[in-house]
Amino acid sequence: MTVAPGTLVLAGTPIGDVSDAPPRLAEELAGADVVAAEDTRRLRRLTQALGVTPKGRVVSYFEGNEAARTPELVEELVGGARVLLVTDAGMPSVSDPGYRLVAAAVEKDIRVTAVPGPSAVLTALALSGLPVDRFCFEGFLPRKAGERLSRLREVADERRTLVYFEAPHRLDDTLAAMAEVFGADRRAAVCRELTKTYEEVKRGGLGELAAWAAQGVRGEITVVVEGAPDKGPEELDAAELVRRVRVREEAGERRKEAIAAVAAEAGLPKREVFDAVVAAKNAAL
Repeated sequence: MTVAPGTLVLAGTPIGDVSDAPPRLAEELAGADVVAAEDTRRLRRLTQALGVTPKGRVVSYFEGNEAARTPELVEELVGGARVLLVTDAGMPSVSDPGYRLVAAAVEKDIRVTAVPGPSAVLTALALSGLPVDRFCFEGFLPRKAGERLSRLREVADERRTLVYFEAPHRLDDTLAAMAEVFGADRRAAVCRELTKTYEEVKRGGLGELAAWAAQGVRGEITVVVEGAPDKGPEELDAAELVRRVRVREEAGERRKEAIAAVAAEAGLPKREVFDAVVAAKNAAL
């Protein structure tokens, strides 16, 4: 007899206030065959607060054992079990354990679903006062100063709003590095202890926020940074326009297409680029 595969359920957990837990979370905790938790002690406190007693087996699933435990959980899923994955706060696999298990389950054609819950990323965005129509989540920055600066430089011209997680003891160094790369006046918001008793949202320029954080900050931190300003069309002289056309021609493009592409890049009429190319050609005669 063939056993139908089970289901992997990713469950969002409260980022602070336990009363934010969705009703389905309690149902899944009570009914799952296996509950995989980032921290079983924190899970115990959560279930007590929700008045729930898991009927299934509870196992730990955190960064240190994620690689080893994933095959065990996949085996349970293949055998028909309903496996519930929870992390300490927020949605599993978003800067938390889970991605490896989801990828393994998908590879086995196992159904993966979710219990949506509170999100520090979306909550911080909504409270920041910064544009939220387009954003990108960058997670945690590297701990080492050089690597952190390199990562920030990669997105220095990113026009979408940026969202980061950071540890409180590294916040001042991170904000100082952001001020160095993005500019001290770039607007940002530091969201601390979201939905908890001492929730705080500090808004201002990166330089100002770095000075504030240097005094010491505690709690769970999410940083929201304004995207880079629109620089408008690139200002290029005639020599640079000609050089870019030549580079494209040498790569195999026809001159007409190369001129059109360079004009689009620079925000200029094609005729202006064409005239620059002709002038350069005549000057070389």
